[in-house]
Amino acid sequence: MPVIEITELSDPRLADYAHLTDVALKKARGTEHGLYLAESLLVFERALRAGHQPRSVLALGGSAEEALAALGDRAADVAVFVGPGELLAELTGYILHRGLIASMHRPALPDPDELLAGARRIVILEDVADPTNVGAIFRSAGAIGADAILVTPRCSDPFYRRAIRVSMGTVLQVPWTRVGDWPATRGLLTRHGFHVAALALTPDAVSLRDFDGRAHERLALVLGAEGHGLTDEALAASDTVVQIPMKHGIDSLNVAAASAVAMWALSD
Repeated sequence: MPVIEITELSDPRLADYAHLTDVALKKARGTEHGLYLAESLLVFERALRAGHQPRSVLALGGSAEEALAALGDRAADVAVFVGPGELLAELTGYILHRGLIASMHRPALPDPDELLAGARRIVILEDVADPTNVGAIFRSAGAIGADAILVTPRCSDPFYRRAIRVSMGTVLQVPWTRVGDWPATRGLLTRHGFHVAALALTPDAVSLRDFDGRAHERLALVLGAEGHGLTDEALAASDTVVQIPMKHGIDSLNVAAASAVAMWALSD
């Protein structure tokens, strides 16, 4: 498909980029699972490597050629729109500093049992509502080496634009899925032989320095939202509660920073 020059904004295929919220994209008509937006060539390439299907690309100038190169054999089937920065900013509501943005089909989430079948180190995010924290945790998981991430029903969607941006696209690389309530999730983890370690401040918490993660062939690290932390249900479903030792009267770190410290300490 040839590059399509934009001179005005009436083309209905541009609607994916027109000030839509993440929630609206998730419910986009004509899609099986909704859409998400991949900003920048790096994130676009990671989405393609993950096997995700593009619906269209919106690009500035030379970024169109980069998009076509990334698409390779798929370029004939994907509309690549290009136009002046002012017009694209009018469409999207912001300047495309990153050169391009792609409308991508959301993939079906994997079955939790299938996801955990070969996993040894996983992270569970309970009700982490801030997409910035979700993205940062995914980036740490990708860098340090978690095999999979489970997110609870009230956790922010990892495919939200801010989460993808903060993660530098690692939410498209680290396998993840949603799980249900804690009784069902605990049953899932038990079936797959996971020792569940919750990161929390409780009187019986073990120092991270003293907890030997390598003693457990399969280990799940549970992280909660900032403020109220993990729920009683999450703590009850855990085998061990772990805390990061602090100094200077500080009791805890931001959940994203804490996740990186704990994942590194508990990695193989």
